[in-house]
Amino acid sequence: MTATIPERYLRFLEDPNYGNLGTIRPDDTVQVNPMWFLYDGEHLRFTHTTKRAKFRNLQHNPSMSLSVSDPENPYDFIELRGKLVEVVPDPTGAFYVTLGKRYGNPDQQPPPDRADRVILVMSIEKVAVK
Repeated sequence: MTATIPERYLRFLEDPNYGNLGTIRPDDTVQVNPMWFLYDGEHLRFTHTTKRAKFRNLQHNPSMSLSVSDPENPYDFIELRGKLVEVVPDPTGAFYVTLGKRYGNPDQQPPPDRADRVILVMSIEKVAVK
């Protein structure tokens, strides 16, 4: 079941804010990186490749979390916790282009690594806000 996002915090997900995505490495340490994302009303979606550590982390442990702060007040934030529930092949990099446009580049082109691109789909199981 998808956790409910409080109405006041929907804009954090609907606006093109950067999120900090946390995954767990095989040695049980945490990796956190800024990420583009898209909230579809039920899941969070990220563009990534199958060649990077974050992808390997999620293959080892599907737990993940995303923290998004208000750009005007970074102490006002939403944290979403869940799991990787789907990996969708994106060999043309189309979703990368979609996110690039969302984040302000109207002329976004597919990346050179598009053949390795995937869409990571995250469930939202728990929400914390401040």
